Amino acid sequence: MLVIGLMSGTSFDGIDAAAAELRLAGDTLLLKPLGMVSEPYDAGLRELLAGALPPAAVPLADVCRLDTLIGQAFAAAAARVNSEVCGGRAELIASHGQTVYHWVDGDRVRGTLQLGQPAWIAEATGLPVVADFRPRDVAAGGQGAPLVSLVDLLWLRSRPGTPVALNIGGIANLTAPDGTAFDTGPGCALTDAAARESSGGRLAYDADGALAARGRVHRPLLERLLADPYYARPAPKTTGKELFHPGYLRATADPGTLSGLSAEDILATLTELTARTIADAVRSVSATEVIASGGGTRNPVLMRCLSAMVPGIPVRVSDDLGLPSAAKEAYAFAVLGFLTLHGLAGTDPVSTGARHPSILGSVTPGRDGLRLPARVEQGPARLELE
Repeated sequence: MLVIGLMSGTSFDGIDAAAAELRLAGDTLLLKPLGMVSEPYDAGLRELLAGALPPAAVPLADVCRLDTLIGQAFAAAAARVNSEVCGGRAELIASHGQTVYHWVDGDRVRGTLQLGQPAWIAEATGLPVVADFRPRDVAAGGQGAPLVSLVDLLWLRSRPGTPVALNIGGIANLTAPDGTAFDTGPGCALTDAAARESSGGRLAYDADGALAARGRVHRPLLERLLADPYYARPAPKTTGKELFHPGYLRATADPGTLSGLSAEDILATLTELTARTIADAVRSVSATEVIASGGGTRNPVLMRCLSAMVPGIPVRVSDDLGLPSAAKEAYAFAVLGFLTLHGLAGTDPVSTGARHPSILGSVTPGRDGLRLPARVEQGPARLELE
């Protein structure tokens, strides 16, 4: 089956659309990456979205506008990848949507909201769309994240030792072969916010870690940030910009400390925070190998810092193993959509803390209605790349 996966993460800079050919061969799910496109959000939509994220109070009119505009943006990305990569032959679209709120209450997740109305995608492409993946796991008592953990588990099983899959987006998350999976803390969320603030909005992020490379880590500030109770909580756990939002640094740090630091020193400290919290998580699961993906892998300063903190543990990117790191999560949602359409669970309860595995999402029929494939009684035990 030719499936398109659509993803926009907590950095909310745009949409990754990846096409994959997926087929079951016994207990193995074979994935052939076909290619991807990336579509940035236009400036107006990005501004509206940024203004709606926690801790902002948002009128319902803006929620409706965002649901429509994000849905239309996802529809355009899906249509483009179907035309340019699939030659118009795609059979299914799996859309993660844009997370705008993840309702965490202590160690429980009570709700989650992803916008990007799938009807726009179905209307623009004529294809069935699986969307709204996270709420079913939350309803089953799970964290609703990291939701790609099942795909990581299937993929890791073919590798020796204790490899872990790491995604560094706005929030960083990790999956270990025993099913342990959790958000480690801020990936690029705080460094992105600091780069925007220090440049008056001119910079969306610290490109190549250039600002951090010119700064010095402020140890007292780093220790204060590391004292956040989130890091001491046991897995499974999840977080987001509800906690690590643009105002988090000022709310947490001593005001006198921040006023005496340069933007470069702040970026160096926040980059060290991301590397340190990831490294702590890697060591906590006795990892023998780290396979990283996501936008944070393009920051050489962060990656060097992480590697130095886990000596003896190779840190490589998923591209080295045949899965483009920039599109890994989009490919993962293509897999989850494929599983849903075949009546197969898309979660591992060990990873999310749910009471049981769940078939994820809701399905919006395409132009020709909904023709479900024959249900598969047993889900795949592993995933291999073709």
